[in-house]
Amino acid sequence: MPGLELFGLGFLDSITSQYGYRVVTNNIGYFLGGAWYTVFITAISLAIGMVLGLFAGLGKLTSNKFLYYLSTAYIDFFRGTPLFVQIFLLYFGVLPMIYDNDPVSSAIIALGLNSGAYIGEIVRAGIQAVDVGQMEAARSLGMNHRQAMTYVILPQAFKIVIPPLINEFIALLKDSSLVSAISVAELMHRGDLVFANTYQAWVFGAVAVIYFIMTKTISVIGDHVERRLATD
Repeated sequence: MPGLELFGLGFLDSITSQYGYRVVTNNIGYFLGGAWYTVFITAISLAIGMVLGLFAGLGKLTSNKFLYYLSTAYIDFFRGTPLFVQIFLLYFGVLPMIYDNDPVSSAIIALGLNSGAYIGEIVRAGIQAVDVGQMEAARSLGMNHRQAMTYVILPQAFKIVIPPLINEFIALLKDSSLVSAISVAELMHRGDLVFANTYQAWVFGAVAVIYFIMTKTISVIGDHVERRLATD
């Protein structure tokens, strides 16, 4: 049928005949390997960030002045400076003075430190969102402050911070593309290499689609977890 040929098969034939399409299909396995590496780096960095963020968030709520100012300085610095600058500062400046660093470990440390600052503020806000009466009730039952935080406040705060934590995971996944600047072989870096050899903008279209699929998957999983926790 002429209409089908014009708007269906003819259009698909014109797409698949493009050199850029062949470049993408020939390198799809290479891109997916980079996507897996991106998720791996992001997951480890987020785990580090959650540990740092928990301590930083609690530090901003403590009465200990030293811990308060230390946590505040950490959060303010990593939230107030560009991640791109942090990556270069750590990779070329700070980490070589500590150990024989490499791109991957430097990227994980930079992303983890940056994520920890944002998660610190998420944790602080989540704890403060729990009704103060919960702490008073726990203390009236004979719990000390540490027990009340561990068994009463933090479990409730965890449910509150799930949505912003999912958003942080998504943001960190996208921001991980910046570590391509120090030659970490994640998705964006592999796209850059293929583009440098082919000069086909289709490459970045494919990279964008893969990033979208990853972030959408995380978002769907996060929505599911949030609904499950809401019914508990």
